[in-house]
Amino acid sequence: RPILWNIMKYYAHFGHKDFILALGYKADKIKDYFVNYDETISNDFVYSNGGKAIELLSSDIEDWRITFVDTGIQSNIGMRLMRVQEHLEGEEMFLANYADGLSDLHLPDMIGHFRRQPDKVASFMTYQPNSSFHIVRMKEDGLVTGISPIANSNLWLNTGYFLFKQEIFDYINYGEELVEEPFQRLIGEEKLTTYRHEGFWQAMDTFKDKMLLDEMQAQGNTPWEVWSAIDKPLTQPSYDSPAV
Repeated sequence: RPILWNIMKYYAHFGHKDFILALGYKADKIKDYFVNYDETISNDFVYSNGGKAIELLSSDIEDWRITFVDTGIQSNIGMRLMRVQEHLEGEEMFLANYADGLSDLHLPDMIGHFRRQPDKVASFMTYQPNSSFHIVRMKEDGLVTGISPIANSNLWLNTGYFLFKQEIFDYINYGEELVEEPFQRLIGEEKLTTYRHEGFWQAMDTFKDKMLLDEMQAQGNTPWEVWSAIDKPLTQPSYDSPAV
């Protein structure tokens, strides 16, 4: 299954089954995937009568509601949000995702953390990188003044798992990128918060990332599949894997 399906399955596991897909690049492929969705790939079924009858024993998406919205190939995140605003009418708050990373975050914890801060407008999950890179501190002339593992740097990444109130649209102007001007306005008014996640998160920004996740799945090491094994042991991927 594609990463988008895994992310939607993640949200559905926690009861969030009303989806709005802000489509851009390869929108036709995404539409085609769901319009011609084959549930036999990930569900048990009974095959009979020479293939003329297929009885599903379980279902993935029968209770999902998916709204497909073409938001433009060149649109940034801020513009994509603005173009789906009309479909969010009446919602006190809503979840959003870059759809390029997998996590085992217990979503109710993040939502609860946000609800306990009623003056905040937006929240997002952050994650501390654990790669083998090092942070270098230097002077203008290049003289190194310090070097330390990135894991010890107290740097946290924006993972693209968001939670917004309707007021977020008051902070976005036409053409603006979400985490730039709008988030700066929220920061200035102390209305932006974050939820630190210390479990599993892995982005899929590059082919190398995809190979890593494919390898994990082949080994049965899928901590993001919270819907299938709540007690599955957590294993963060190794960035020194020879298969990557």
